[in-house]
Amino acid sequence: FVACPRPSSGSPSLAHTRPHWRRVSQSAHTRAAAMVQTRAATKTAQQHKIHYEFGGPIGALGIIVGLPAVCYGLVVFCNANGCIRLNALEVPTLPEGMVLFSWEACAVFLGWIAFTTALHLILPGIRKEGIQLPDKSRLTYKLNGMRVLVVTLAVVGAGVHSGGLDLAWVHTNFLALLTAGVAFAYGLSLCLYLGSFVGSSKVLAKGGDSGNPVYDFFIGRELNPRIGLLDLKVFCELTPGLIGWVLLNLGFAQRQYQLTGAVSPAMGLVCAFQALYVVDALWFEPAILTTMDVTTDGFGFMLAFGDLVWVPFTYSLQARYILEHPKALGAWYLTLILAIKVSGYVVFRGSNLEKNWFRNDPADPRVKHLRYLPTARGTKLLISGWWGVARHINYLGDWLMAWAWCLPCGLDHTVPFFYVIYFGILLVHRDLRDGEACKEKYGADWDKYTKIVPYRLIPYLY
Repeated sequence: FVACPRPSSGSPSLAHTRPHWRRVSQSAHTRAAAMVQTRAATKTAQQHKIHYEFGGPIGALGIIVGLPAVCYGLVVFCNANGCIRLNALEVPTLPEGMVLFSWEACAVFLGWIAFTTALHLILPGIRKEGIQLPDKSRLTYKLNGMRVLVVTLAVVGAGVHSGGLDLAWVHTNFLALLTAGVAFAYGLSLCLYLGSFVGSSKVLAKGGDSGNPVYDFFIGRELNPRIGLLDLKVFCELTPGLIGWVLLNLGFAQRQYQLTGAVSPAMGLVCAFQALYVVDALWFEPAILTTMDVTTDGFGFMLAFGDLVWVPFTYSLQARYILEHPKALGAWYLTLILAIKVSGYVVFRGSNLEKNWFRNDPADPRVKHLRYLPTARGTKLLISGWWGVARHINYLGDWLMAWAWCLPCGLDHTVPFFYVIYFGILLVHRDLRDGEACKEKYGADWDKYTKIVPYRLIPYLY
C-alpha cells in the first residue's frame, strides 16, 4: 500500500505540524528517490527552476525571525499579570522575578540536552533500517525514546519526592529557558548549515540545496546529519523537545500544588492529554522513519527550532495558563472535553493504524476487507474504512484533540486557543502541500481518487 499522505509519528513538530509537534504517509522509497539527491545530482537539478516553499527566501527569513517572536509574545501578552485584551489594547507587564535571560537557565537547558543525549546513547533500543537512499544504502536508527521518557520520569520523580528537585522552578524561569532554547536552536542550525559543506559524500535534500543561504539555512541542507551513530534529526524530533514539554507541564502542575494544595481538574486533564500524546508518539516511534521529516526534509532551522523550542514552549501554553488563571469548571464541561479527546484519539490512532496495517500486509484480517484504487505506479490508494471518509481523516482526529487541550482553559481569553487556531491553519496548508505532491506523483489516478474521496479533512464540510 502506498498513499501519498505519510503515516503520523505522533510528533507535533513545526515542519509537519507542521508537526506536534509533529505525519502523513507516502512510499518512503519513491518519495526519497524523487526528493533527495546527492551533491552531484543537485548540481544538475539546479539548472532547472528551483521550487521554493514557505514563500521562498523572503518567507523563510520571516519565519526565522517570526517564530521566536511568537514564542516570546505568548509570554509577554499572556502571563500571571493578565492576558492582552484586543478591545482595550491592554498589554500586561511581566511578573516580578521573571527575567529574559540568565546563565542558570542556559546551564539547565544545555544540561537537559546533554542528559537526554546521554540516555539515548546509553540505554538499549531497537535498531530499525530507514528508507533506501539514492546511493542504494540504508541508514540504521536507534530508537529508544520511550525508555528515555521512563528513566527521565523516574529520575525527576525521585528528585521531587526527596526534595532535591523543585520542578516548579521552570515557571519562574520560563522566559529565560525560552531564550536559552532560542539561542541553542539558532546555533545548532548554523552548525548544521556550515557542516553540510564539509566532506564530499553528504546526502543533500533537494529542497534544501537551492543555493540561497537564507532558504537553505531554514529548510535544511543536509538530509541526515550525524555525529557518529547519533542521528541528529531523528533524536531531536522525538526526544528532548517532546519529553521536555511533559516536564514543563509537570512543573506548572507542581507550582499549582505548592500554591493551592491541589492540582485542579483542568490542569490534570491538560497534563494527562498531552502526556498521552507524547507517549503515543514514542510508542509508535518507528513510524517517524517514513514521515516527510525524515525521508525528504533536510535538518535545518525549520525542524531544529520546531523540535526543541516551538513544541515544548508553545504547546505547554495551556498548562501555564491554567496555573496563572485558575478557573473552576463544571462536571458537564469536563465531561464534554473528555468526550472530545476520546473521539479525536480514536479517529487519529484508528486511522493511522488502519493505514499501517494495510501497508504492511493487505491480507491482514483487520484490513483485508478494505477497498482500494490500483494506480499506474503499481500502488494502491485506500478508498474505504477511515480513508474513505476523508483524504486526511487523521488530521481531523488530531485537530479534535487540539480542542480538548485548549477547552480546559475556559472561554475568557483567546490566547490559550492559539494552538487550535494555528494548528487548524497548518493542517489546511499541509493538506494543500500534500495534494500538490500527490497530483504530481499519481497524475490521472489522483483525479480518480479525489472523485471517490471528495472530502479533504472534514466530511461534508471540507
